[in-house]
Amino acid sequence: MKNLLIINASPRGERSVTRDLTKLFATKWMEANPDYTIHHREVGREPIPHVSELWISATFKPAELRTEEEIDILKISDMYIAEIKAADVIVLGTPMYNWSIPSVLKAYLDQVIRANETVKMRPDDPKNPYRGLLKDKKVYLLFSRGNAGYERDEYYAHMNFQTEYLKTVFKIMGLTDIQEIALNGSAFDQEVYEQSKKDVYSKIAEMASNDKIIA
Repeated sequence: MKNLLIINASPRGERSVTRDLTKLFATKWMEANPDYTIHHREVGREPIPHVSELWISATFKPAELRTEEEIDILKISDMYIAEIKAADVIVLGTPMYNWSIPSVLKAYLDQVIRANETVKMRPDDPKNPYRGLLKDKKVYLLFSRGNAGYERDEYYAHMNFQTEYLKTVFKIMGLTDIQEIALNGSAFDQEVYEQSKKDVYSKIAEMASNDKIIA
């Protein structure tokens, strides 16, 4: 069986825009790819620890030399990384918070962007110091934003610290097959937003139904 990993970064439940997007994607994907299993990681509703000094020292120590305390502090990171490694397709749904991402999502990414697990450091090449260790996975980024105008060359593009950041960190981990789609304007003109919602839902359904991984 192949694995579809759904990562939800919103703390909201039924009122979450991005949860609706990831749910739609998962439904359409499973209809087109019934050989997949789905795993959910509810980043937005979990207490994700921040990186600490002990965490840092543990990650850079050979596994066989780690103390029980160091092994214990890496357990959550190990679990998240194992989920990503096992996934064939990763779908991340996240709202834009203050022109960037929710802090819990940043904490989650700090747990999975880890030396010798998802990234290999190359100190001999300072202009290209990272080699991603994850391969052969598709990544779909599903965004929601209260306003519009955040796409490239639009009037708020310079304030969009959500899109390029997430694309960059996945690429650093070795995942370059990335597609994105955003539902904009939920906090403003409701009529315009509803039309945008219909368009985005249609695009997500088409994307999930027609995009497949060939073994």
